[in-house]
Amino acid sequence: MSTVAAPNSALHRTLQFWQATVGKKVVMAVTGFFLFGFTLVHMLGNLQIYVGADQINEYGRLLKANPLVLWGARLFLLATVGTHLVTVFQLWSLKNKARPSRYAVQKSTTSTYASRSMYLSGPILFFFIVYHLAHFTTGQAHPDFAGEDVYRNVIVGFRQPLAFFSYLIAMAFLGFHMVHGVWSMFQSVGISHPKYQPKIRWFATLATALIVGGNISIPLAAMFRLIGTDIP
Repeated sequence: MSTVAAPNSALHRTLQFWQATVGKKVVMAVTGFFLFGFTLVHMLGNLQIYVGADQINEYGRLLKANPLVLWGARLFLLATVGTHLVTVFQLWSLKNKARPSRYAVQKSTTSTYASRSMYLSGPILFFFIVYHLAHFTTGQAHPDFAGEDVYRNVIVGFRQPLAFFSYLIAMAFLGFHMVHGVWSMFQSVGISHPKYQPKIRWFATLATALIVGGNISIPLAAMFRLIGTDIP
């Protein structure tokens, strides 16, 4: 029995949409939107460390209180990251096939460093996520993992020079990726009228600054003992 989708079936239309360049761009934009939302919520949750040890530890216990919901969210996030990376790779491959030979002299006139580094920052952030999970979720990359004591894990973890500088570098790449990614997210879904471009760029820049700034503030505060003064 044939397994080929009928020409007018929903599966066939979905495959056609996925195979088209515009479809891939929309998928990349939608998955990017979910990842942007997660990054924002994750940063806001982590900022509770400034309230104190009890607050951030209670936040950690709350996240683990319902394993079904927690693992459902993790699997959804994993699928979103995977789909985003696959789509980015496919678009990169299509771009290279469309221009198989490089120009003798490459001169960038309108593109920014953030846009040119998207294909580099994406894989770097993926490996950083793996390291981040091993550092603060499972503890294999942590020098002295204390289980449920989120506050102590963060303070001790960020006082290690290698971890400290790794996070700063990763956040720099996150900034480059976000400031272009958030802007291009609107472009991919058709919101590209010249009237709205300055506002979209302003929003992308502001959102990136807030998220990256909030994330960077925590390792800086831990390393320079603005928080966790009671932890040796």
